[in-house]
Amino acid sequence: MTTRYLRRYGDATRMNHWFVVLMFLAAALSGLPLLHPSLYFFSNVAGGGSWARILHPYMGVLMVLGFTLMFFTMWRDNLLNADDGRWMANASRMLKGDKSNMPPIGKYNAGQKIVFWMFGLSLLLLFVSGFVFWRPWFVGFFPILLRRIAVVVHAASAVVLVLSVIVHVYAALWIKGTMRAMTRGTVTENWARFNHPLWHRKMTGGE
Repeated sequence: MTTRYLRRYGDATRMNHWFVVLMFLAAALSGLPLLHPSLYFFSNVAGGGSWARILHPYMGVLMVLGFTLMFFTMWRDNLLNADDGRWMANASRMLKGDKSNMPPIGKYNAGQKIVFWMFGLSLLLLFVSGFVFWRPWFVGFFPILLRRIAVVVHAASAVVLVLSVIVHVYAALWIKGTMRAMTRGTVTENWARFNHPLWHRKMTGGE
C-alpha cells in the first residue's frame, strides 16, 4: 500500500525552528560558563570566557526573535481546553502504554501545549532580565538591587528553559515518526490518525 503523508509544517516554519535550535545551543553553551564556575569549560566553545560573555546576550536575543515568529504562528493551536484536562488526568496511564482513556486531540496535546507556554514564559523572563544587567549597554540604567534580582530570575528561567527543551526533545524522539515533521515537514496519515485524530480529521476533510 502507498503511504499517504499530511503536511504538518511549511518550509519557513521548519527553517525558523532550526534557527531557534541553533541559537538555543549557542546561547546555552555560552551562558553555562556564566552560571557557575564548574561549567566554565563550556566557554571554550565560544573562544574563551570573554567571548562567551560578549556573544551570549546577542545569541539570546536572536533566539527570542526567532521564537517570537514561531509564537505568533502557533499560539492559537496551543490554547488549552477542557479535553486537555482529561489528557493530563490520564497522562500517567498513557506513559505506561495505556491510551484507552485518552481523549481525541487536535494538532497538539496538552503536554506539547504546556511545553510551548513554558518556552514562551521562560524566554520572556530571560529577555527582560538579561537587559537589566547587560554590560556595558544597559546595566547603568538600573539600581543594583534590581540587577541582583534580575540575575536570579535569569538563572532560574534558564534552568526552566533547558528542562523544557529536554522534555520537548525526549517526546519528539519517543513518539516514532514525530521528527519527520520538522525534518521533512510531513507526517504519515497513520501517525496523524493515531496521535492527533482531530487534526487528522481536519486535514483529510473528515475521512
